[in-house]
Amino acid sequence: MKLRFEVSGEDFSLAGRASTELKRALGRLGIDPGAVRRAAVAMYEAEINMVIHAGGGVAEAEILPDRVVLVLADRGPGIPNLELAMREGWSTAADRFRELGFGAGMGLPNMKRNADELRVESSPGSGTTVTMTILLGKGAP
Repeated sequence: MKLRFEVSGEDFSLAGRASTELKRALGRLGIDPGAVRRAAVAMYEAEINMVIHAGGGVAEAEILPDRVVLVLADRGPGIPNLELAMREGWSTAADRFRELGFGAGMGLPNMKRNADELRVESSPGSGTTVTMTILLGKGAP
């Protein structure tokens, strides 16, 4: 099963839609609740990053018998320093997003914590593609 969502940039009213729909789909399939939670958290963090930093993009989920593969591709400015971006608390979010409670620098670290595999492809000026794999039947990492 494949799911595809357009993620609108800077529109927090729609942020989280992809992760909510993914959670519902996995629940309907009877997937282990721990794996459902991990997939939903990973998708949400990536989705919010696209809203805050990248002006939106596309979120896709492929549900396979043994895993869920999430691919989120944005059209943003790219991540200038991926090593820094992976550190908890490091953020380039604008003050207007921080004032709303977003941009705490936990997005990529939470994606890494909840995914069994995480790959981030990014360079300044070319956008970012995040690919995450969550193994099914496995609760907490």
